[in-house]
Amino acid sequence: MSSASGRGGRTSGPRQGGSGPRQGGGPRPGGAGPRQGAGRPAAAGGPRPGRSRTQSGAGPNPLETLLAEVLKFEWPADGVLRRFFAAHREMGARDRARVAETVFDVLRNRRLYAHLAQAGTGPMPARLIALSDARDRIDTAGVRPEIRLSLPDWLYTRLAARLPEAQLEALGRALLASAPLDLRVNPMKAERDVVVAALRAAGVECAPLPLGPLAIRVQGKPALEKTEAFRQGLAEVQDCGSQLIAHLVAPRRGQTVVDFCAGAGGKTLALAALMRGTGQVFACDVSAARLQRLHPRLARSGASNVQPFGLDSEHDRKLDRLAGRADAVLVDAPCSGTGTVRRNPDLKWRMNEAAIAELTTKQRSILEAAARLVRPGGVLVYATCSLLDEENDGVRRWFEQTHPGWRCDPAGEVLQRQGARIEPPLEGDCLQLRPDLHGTDAFYAVRWIREGP
Repeated sequence: MSSASGRGGRTSGPRQGGSGPRQGGGPRPGGAGPRQGAGRPAAAGGPRPGRSRTQSGAGPNPLETLLAEVLKFEWPADGVLRRFFAAHREMGARDRARVAETVFDVLRNRRLYAHLAQAGTGPMPARLIALSDARDRIDTAGVRPEIRLSLPDWLYTRLAARLPEAQLEALGRALLASAPLDLRVNPMKAERDVVVAALRAAGVECAPLPLGPLAIRVQGKPALEKTEAFRQGLAEVQDCGSQLIAHLVAPRRGQTVVDFCAGAGGKTLALAALMRGTGQVFACDVSAARLQRLHPRLARSGASNVQPFGLDSEHDRKLDRLAGRADAVLVDAPCSGTGTVRRNPDLKWRMNEAAIAELTTKQRSILEAAARLVRPGGVLVYATCSLLDEENDGVRRWFEQTHPGWRCDPAGEVLQRQGARIEPPLEGDCLQLRPDLHGTDAFYAVRWIREGP
């Protein structure tokens, strides 16, 4: 999520619901996490069958070279993959999918595979690739949970501090799986049943998702960009959990709404659609490049009520013109992105505790700046895709303690009125989604009503 002053923890991963037809914006990994089987593989070293070094024995294995580059964590994994595929145009779609699956599987299971690879020989990338090949046969009995679930110590410790063992196990295993592909129907152009029928007629296996009133879940990895439904703007790629953030804002026709951290505009488009193209949605961001990516999506959607609004920071004086005027403001804050590691598994290894502390400071500053735009009686929604308490309830507690005159509006009741069917039901008055419970990325959101001046 971008912000009025920077992307924060999200700089290392693609925005889900991005400009392309695949969530996450990069090559879709496609592989699930490790599944316990009959035993540990006998050999962890050596090149993967069909991916050996050149027949003469000279020259590196391209997959090993690619994986070594990815594991430097100098660039987001999806970007490294794009550059690799651009340099290897001779690869067919099937080979590209296999390479992407292997890379993302190693990233998801990096800690476990590195632990098991200690018993192997040969270059480390080759050992990790061999373990990825053998993941159906890996026996993890006796392996410590933080290693078995491939979570860095700092993240495992935080989750273990607030989740019972069984819940932590379920969450950890869910984070090792590949993420589903969800679409958001554009209500300005079609009803959900019409879009489902059109996609099925195009050979796309899909079904309505009860969790979100506009959500469709797609099976597999079809070429959505080639379907008429996608080209005509009948649907947009967006995780159902992300869709619910826009529903929690619950904008009405004719209102003035601010998406304070718009990025490439996934939630901006959702807000504009819920308003049926009326009123005004200001899409704010410090990155002109990110806002530029909104334009083709906006044209496809048919929405005419969105105004990109470039900022130099969350304190940009241009925001003065909106102070006290907005009916609703969404702060989709820059965060660690720990709730999206199914899509962006390298985030686990790129993030650290020092970055979390910097992010929470930035989140408070952005939320405070955004709050001044809300009119009395208006709505403020703070959201992250983080699993960490300090980015979620910690920020909420700080805001409520330091900003009197705001009343929390229970998320479950708002979403039920919007047509969402959340099972299991939410606990408390915030939106908290988890992949193991709800099948979405992990999202947190709280909604306030401004009662004071």
